[in-house]
Amino acid sequence: MAEFPSVSHVAVTVTDLSVSVPWYQRLFGVVPALDEDVPGGLHHTVFPLAGGMQFGLVTHPETTGDHVFNECRAGMDHVGFACTSRDELVAWQAKLDEFGIAHGEIVDAHFGSGLAFRDPDNIALEFFAPSTQ
Repeated sequence: MAEFPSVSHVAVTVTDLSVSVPWYQRLFGVVPALDEDVPGGLHHTVFPLAGGMQFGLVTHPETTGDHVFNECRAGMDHVGFACTSRDELVAWQAKLDEFGIAHGEIVDAHFGSGLAFRDPDNIALEFFAPSTQ
């Protein structure tokens, strides 16, 4: 059996593409590689990220503004973006401040350090740097 494959993409459901697309475009620093309607009333917008990873935003006809993300429900807890060091987290903290994006403090643990923040739909996101010990 081959080694288990890496993650190729993550797709999150958002309520308003006119808000989420520019928010993520500013955060990622890239324009979407794909922005299209899909059969069944879906729409997806896909951002290319480092290492061949893709991050998608999806809208469903059934999704309304009262559908707020909650990591305590079954499903996704958060999306973590890989950083190489704690210093990189500090740089991202400054960038989030520059963008006016609310965030927590950098939290250090024996397994690594993280910086948590949320998107316009309250989806939990994190920059994470593993421990170098």
